[in-house]
Amino acid sequence: MNKGALRCVVLCGPLMVSGLLQAHHSLTSAYDVRTEGELTGTLTKVAFTNPHGAMTLEVDNGDGSTTEWILTTGSANTLSSLGFGGSGPNTVRAGDVVTITYFPARNGNPLGFIRSITLPDQRQIQFELE
Repeated sequence: MNKGALRCVVLCGPLMVSGLLQAHHSLTSAYDVRTEGELTGTLTKVAFTNPHGAMTLEVDNGDGSTTEWILTTGSANTLSSLGFGGSGPNTVRAGDVVTITYFPARNGNPLGFIRSITLPDQRQIQFELE
């Protein structure tokens, strides 16, 4: 490899990688963080995975139809520290009725980033932005 190409890789490589990492973690690119919504529904799926967990919520539209919302959360490590997963005190399961406050997706799809969840026993858990 010639010195010019090596110099380019050394100088440009970190800039390209940092841009990709920043884009992945930018909530404002995918979600409207100036607006909050609230949904009450039945959890149909709960996944505590890295890099982000997700909860799928079936919400009654009032006309007999339902909408399936996919709401993302922080990392599995963050969720564990909040008592979610396994046998933690804040564990949620499919079938639980919960209320979720969220940042809505910018594209209008039924997607959001969870800000808080009210558990079936009415305890409310706040999620920190990562």
